[in-house]
Amino acid sequence: MAIVNKSNTQTLSKYLTLDQGGKVQAEYIWIDGDGGLRGKTTTLDSKPTDVSELKEWNFDGSSTNQAPGHDSDILLRPAAIFKDPFRGGDNILVLSECYNNDGTPNRTNYRHSCAKIMQTYTDAEPWFGIEQEYTLLDMDGHVLGWPKGGFPGPQGPYYCSVGANVAFGRDIVEAHYRACLYAGVKISGVNAEVMPGQWEFQVGPCEGIDMGDHLWVARYLLKRVAEDFGVVVTFHPKPVKGDWNGAGCHTNFSTLAMRSEGGIKAINDAIEKIGKRHAEHIAVYGDDNDQRLTGRHETGHISQFSYGVANRGASIRIPRHVAAEGRGYFEDRRPASNIDPYRVTEIIVESSLG
Repeated sequence: MAIVNKSNTQTLSKYLTLDQGGKVQAEYIWIDGDGGLRGKTTTLDSKPTDVSELKEWNFDGSSTNQAPGHDSDILLRPAAIFKDPFRGGDNILVLSECYNNDGTPNRTNYRHSCAKIMQTYTDAEPWFGIEQEYTLLDMDGHVLGWPKGGFPGPQGPYYCSVGANVAFGRDIVEAHYRACLYAGVKISGVNAEVMPGQWEFQVGPCEGIDMGDHLWVARYLLKRVAEDFGVVVTFHPKPVKGDWNGAGCHTNFSTLAMRSEGGIKAINDAIEKIGKRHAEHIAVYGDDNDQRLTGRHETGHISQFSYGVANRGASIRIPRHVAAEGRGYFEDRRPASNIDPYRVTEIIVESSLG
């Protein structure tokens, strides 16, 4: 299927080159009541040098499943600034936290508690790297590149693939990569995944709360880029039933102790602690994750905790080079592609260091 440009970006470009008269557009981004992304724009008189200079704003929470209609104002408090790759210039993206009008965090605001945990354990220098898998769909809901009314050939030639017959949507991937670099997102790589039409980007290493901030903005950028191509992004962990790989958000984690000489002991100790809270972790590791964690397609089973060196069928994998060097990091393979990274990074730190 040909990718159709739905946003008339060539026509738009002549307007985006117009002088803004010294004004700055600030796109406030937030997470809604269903784990989706929302955004709206305000005009600033000048470019801010720090997030503290930005105003607190609000929106109608009854339209985003975050508040009842009779008391619908939800407050937006700026948390992080990124450059805006769509408008360019001094324009910015403002990742924001949601608060109720009584000053308490909205029920969807998992950043608030995550930031507290990261501050508590700041001396441990927790680093994260998250591998975000996703699937591209056309406007009819079919996986991009799949034949209408049928299926492509079995998995095998699509992972890290090259060629028009096996790699579908690369222009979106490349545009997203460059948008992330421009915005200041710590994107560290991309690759085509095992299922055709499925891709992955990696964000990190990020320390503490930055992991959630950078991943959420990377997701926002991906959805915006896909708009330009008339393509839909889904983060569902099992978008196609049957003998096809699901989509995960493998979360790599280390502390200063793990990265130091003899750190393998700290790694093993952390994994043992995390294993004792398997159910609590699964509870925040994404919706519909039972469809993905079946023990097949490079996953461990959702009901069992396991770990091992270089084992992609385990809950947690210790990379072979980490075992050989005796220090480094581990990879939690259980998180689904639709996780809230604030919840996942919080519980990993809480379980391993608490």
